Amino acid sequence: MYNEELISAKVAARNAGKILMKYYQSDNKEVKMKGVDNPVTIADNEADQYLCDFLTGEFPNDGWLSEETVDTDERLNKDRVWIVDPLDGTKEFIEGIPHFSVSIGLVYNSEPVVGVIYNPATDEMFSCQKGKGVYLNGNKVIASKKNLLIDSKITVSRSELKRNEWEPYKNNFKSIDPIGSVAYKLALVSAGKYDIFATVAPKNEWDICAGDCLISEAGGVFKTINDKKIIYNQKKTLVTDTIIATNFILFEGVSDLLF
Repeated sequence: MYNEELISAKVAARNAGKILMKYYQSDNKEVKMKGVDNPVTIADNEADQYLCDFLTGEFPNDGWLSEETVDTDERLNKDRVWIVDPLDGTKEFIEGIPHFSVSIGLVYNSEPVVGVIYNPATDEMFSCQKGKGVYLNGNKVIASKKNLLIDSKITVSRSELKRNEWEPYKNNFKSIDPIGSVAYKLALVSAGKYDIFATVAPKNEWDICAGDCLISEAGGVFKTINDKKIIYNQKKTLVTDTIIATNFILFEGVSDLLF
């Protein structure tokens, strides 16, 4: 149903990844600060410009929401909106840690229908369209089927771990592993490489949209701690509730633990 959009999103992600790698392998990242602990680089902006030009050129009637593009209310009147982060994991990118990604989601009537997350440093392409499952570099993958927290690996943000926000739960999981890039963490969970993702910090729609689609298509569950699905293309793009991505069995255990 969304074959054309998925193909275009994968092409766009790979080409944006080439832009990121050009700067990742150089010392010329031109880092600026958008706010406290919120850096942006020349790579963010160049990849964003490419993605916007390409995807809105391919689908001129669709709306656009991106971390690096000035937002307008125009998208709020669109049924279909691309929700994009050209470089998720900017801090890791700057530090030379290969935990960053291009994240491209398409929503229809506020629901994700296409998701592509590409890590160009590891050449991992996670992709899906509604009703067709998830693929990692062309191979079909599914979410973990673990059913006990103590046997499960959870991936969380480096900053949350540094703030000791996961210290009270360290004995509840097999391991608590810090990885950069929200989108990349979600992609890894969708492929069964981790069992659980959770975040206690607010996230924007562009951080999670593509990952939401991947998790759902992989047979997992992506909801807030209050058991609510995310509604996308909102005027306020920040999602403040704790978010959990895992399978249906583990979701209840994680939400009970964190509530």
